[in-house]
Amino acid sequence: MKKINVKDILVPAIALLLFCLVATALLAGTNMITRDKIAANAVQTEIASREKVLPAGKSYGEVITADNGVSYCVGYDADGKEIGYVFTSGAKGYGGTVSVMVGIDAEGTITGIEILSHSETPGLGANATKDDFKGRFVGKSGILSVNKNSNEGQDVQAITAATITSNAVVNAVNLATETYNQIAGGENNG
Repeated sequence: MKKINVKDILVPAIALLLFCLVATALLAGTNMITRDKIAANAVQTEIASREKVLPAGKSYGEVITADNGVSYCVGYDADGKEIGYVFTSGAKGYGGTVSVMVGIDAEGTITGIEILSHSETPGLGANATKDDFKGRFVGKSGILSVNKNSNEGQDVQAITAATITSNAVVNAVNLATETYNQIAGGENNG
């Protein structure tokens, strides 16, 4: 039987420890260097999304989180007049939570939606990010439902072969609409 040499165990263990320390230091350094840029990019993305969902908005109030977990802010026009709200909500889709930003004007009409994040199947549920689908919500108000064949009235036509994702987006939009009704003091169900 061969005698175990402490040096044969200690040298690789110390080398592995040093490698881990260097890798950790590099990752921490990279995080310190990039975190401000990442945060600034996130703010710019949020501003750009607000402008897409509430196009008439020129400035926005502070972000508030409602009791149901939906965050929102008030949108103002160039004269400082309140013109609507921007909501961020989410619902469970096929691959996880679908996070949606929704613009609703002062009359309770949806002015736009933007998919902020999702884990849906590429080529199917991921089609929720396409303008064709997002446009199906514009001009609607009240509580919506998914329909495989129609985009009339309170119906939103589902994405072909992605009904679960379509339901998730509609549920997130409905959550925003319900929050709008609570904070605006009215029920707008079409």
